[in-house]
Amino acid sequence: MKKNVVVKSSNSHDFPRYLTITVFIAALGGLLFGYDQGVMSGAVTFIGHTFAMSSGLLGFISGCIPLGAMVGCLIAGYLADRIGRKIMMFVSAILFALSGVGCAFAGNVAILIISRLIGGLGIGMVSTLVPLYIAEISPKQVRGKMVGSYQLAVASGIFVVYVINALIANTHTIAWNQDIGWRMMFLAGIVPGILFFVLLFFIPESPRFLVSKNQDEQAKRIMGKVSYNSEQTISTEVNEIKKTIHSETSNGTFLKELFKKGTRMALFIAVMCSVFQQLTGVSAVAYYAPVIFKNAGAGTNAAMIETVAIGLVKVLFVLFFMGMIDRLGRKRLLKWGGYGMAACMLLLAFCFDQTSMSKIFDVFIIALIIIHTSIFEMSWGGGAWVLISEMFPNKIRGRASSIASFALWAATYAVTQLFPVMLDKLGSVWTFVIFGIFCIAMGMFIQLFFSETAGKSLEQIQEDSKK
Repeated sequence: MKKNVVVKSSNSHDFPRYLTITVFIAALGGLLFGYDQGVMSGAVTFIGHTFAMSSGLLGFISGCIPLGAMVGCLIAGYLADRIGRKIMMFVSAILFALSGVGCAFAGNVAILIISRLIGGLGIGMVSTLVPLYIAEISPKQVRGKMVGSYQLAVASGIFVVYVINALIANTHTIAWNQDIGWRMMFLAGIVPGILFFVLLFFIPESPRFLVSKNQDEQAKRIMGKVSYNSEQTISTEVNEIKKTIHSETSNGTFLKELFKKGTRMALFIAVMCSVFQQLTGVSAVAYYAPVIFKNAGAGTNAAMIETVAIGLVKVLFVLFFMGMIDRLGRKRLLKWGGYGMAACMLLLAFCFDQTSMSKIFDVFIIALIIIHTSIFEMSWGGGAWVLISEMFPNKIRGRASSIASFALWAATYAVTQLFPVMLDKLGSVWTFVIFGIFCIAMGMFIQLFFSETAGKSLEQIQEDSKK
């Protein structure tokens, strides 16, 4: 009898199938994010020909997603605390599907821009809601791994769209791709949007949101399904949630709660980590991977294929991240991840500094980009989302998380817009040196300011932040 009890204990890293299914469905929102992040890497090669756009306008269209996302995450954070996480995830799926249709059938640049902005709204909502929802529904022992599944879905979306881009680009003529191919790349995105919308009907609302709306019994039933905890343990946990919510409510307005001791520091860390995640240079690599590979000596088709390889690497190393985040802890992975990416960026700068690029350096550049991507996925890729999802009080978690997400998308937009300018004005060498310096800074930031949150309940994290 004792043996059976140990297997199902709350200390075990085992978890019910219901939790796995629920997290899998919620994490599919990340697939939308990943798909839209990667689709421009293929379409950007051909889309300019259809509408005869300048490089500046083409860059703006690429940046429409983060622009829309900045607004989307703020809307989602506010409404998620008002009407629930699940309803807003439905809205995000609808917006994403509409964006895919709009981009595919755009007859002019204005419709294309509007469609991309609508997609950005949906992606911003997803990026705020999904990590938050998964963190709130997952037991503390596996919370990092479960939230990491969102990054796995993002990486999977990037891989899928890279494959689709490569298949379309490499199996048709350039003229066909310039006229129809890029439209098919966008149109394929409605499939994950519709799939996400349909599957959302099969998952519950966040139990912590339900407790905040005085629906304790329904919250207890859900918590019983996603863990092996006893009824007494679940009741105790619900009481802890109610206690923190009551404390937050009694402290007054959202802004007063946000800037009080503990939460103020949590906001600072979450915002800085959000910005740092983009200063790794990974978004720039994702958007402009084919261009970088072509500059390193690869042809157009080879560049597309090498980009697919990056997508596969992302998926594989996110799996490693999911296995390690709760064992090694957030702090260790993020700190050494920053230093590891810094080494890659500085070595890339060295390679691009060589006056006569040989095939050996071409291969080394590709290898360094893949290694940099691997380290990112093992650390900051999912790590930033984990931190954002678990650092804020229950009552304001949606709105506070949206502020950090806003900072992340603002940084994404800035990097996306500035990266090609940096390459043109500063050159590859100084561009990668600058990103390398940022990576060193983020490792030091984690060492100085972040306290480990692995293995703690969301309520315990709040209490520790007040000390």
